[in-house]
Amino acid sequence: MNSSPTDLPGVSVFMTVRDEADHLARVVEQVLAQDYPGPFEVVAAVGPSRDQTRAIAEDLASRHPTLRLIDNPSGGIPQGLNLAWRATKHDYLVRVDGHALLPPGYVRKAVELLDQTGAANVGGMMVPEGVGPFQKAVARAMSSPFGIGRVQFHTGGGPGPADTVYLGNFRRSDLEEVGGYDEALGRAEDWDLNHRLAQAGKLVWFDPTLGVLYRPRDNWRALVRQFFSTGRWRWQVVRHDPKTASPRYLAAPGATLAVGTGLIIGLAGLAKLAGAGARTDRGQRKALRRRNSRRTDRIWVAALGLPALYAAGVTAAAAVSAGGLDGRAKRRLPLAIATMHLAWGSGFLRGMFDQPTRRPSADGDPSEVRGPRP
Repeated sequence: MNSSPTDLPGVSVFMTVRDEADHLARVVEQVLAQDYPGPFEVVAAVGPSRDQTRAIAEDLASRHPTLRLIDNPSGGIPQGLNLAWRATKHDYLVRVDGHALLPPGYVRKAVELLDQTGAANVGGMMVPEGVGPFQKAVARAMSSPFGIGRVQFHTGGGPGPADTVYLGNFRRSDLEEVGGYDEALGRAEDWDLNHRLAQAGKLVWFDPTLGVLYRPRDNWRALVRQFFSTGRWRWQVVRHDPKTASPRYLAAPGATLAVGTGLIIGLAGLAKLAGAGARTDRGQRKALRRRNSRRTDRIWVAALGLPALYAAGVTAAAAVSAGGLDGRAKRRLPLAIATMHLAWGSGFLRGMFDQPTRRPSADGDPSEVRGPRP
């Protein structure tokens, strides 16, 4: 990019944050350290938090005039993103999340790619990086095809058109044309936005050089909540457009159904055998076994084989994916992979029983939005 600063387009970085006290300061400092020489600003929509997120954000804004804060009263992700980008003043828009650390030169490269490709959205890879053993295991699972599936922004690939990308870099006119993020969705809002951009005949472009460091959840409960919520909202996307139900998205619900059904039937069969044994004496029990053992054993053994087979598959996948991890992270990797599969799958299945979401009305009336709470 050889243009002088006065010739360069203005760039607005936008984000929405809530409960991000552990990461916010570093995320914002990384954004402000970008070397983009043209007009530049950062707008953050701050939601109601249970930690010191707002105090940290206000301190950052007091020290950095480039950073502007606005309120996100609902705390919802798509609501906050829409509030943030609509409050910006430049034509080139760069999305950042509260767990995402931009590398040097990211904004400059994003603007170059938008101009070179003519795409409505360009983005790259989520590069997960952990600190403790569990977070390291989650990071490895997220970058493995055995964890989230073989998708470019997780596992890599060459530059080119894509269904979706991590975060995203846009022109204002393209976001305005498709209406921004769908506020009827609590999660999966980025995938849905890219899907609607493609439906409008616009190009979504993946480039692996736009890698962004991501800090995964660092404890099991937080990981379960994240993936359950994402799966639950992903069903709403499928409900709106059934053609988006790809095999990759149906794999986790299918595995969850198989594991859950196998456990229920298998444990019920074991309980039945134990109960029959308790009600008979030794001779009667022997006769009973002769009459029913083949049929009963086949049922519960075959049923328990489903979760056993899944556990063996996860263990094997973890062994293949664990190269370079230390011992403590390796031991946690099967748990991380299984949690991501089963929490996402459970959320997807749970979402089938939620009220359908509806697209917001033209005036953005929130009464038009129904569905699971984020």
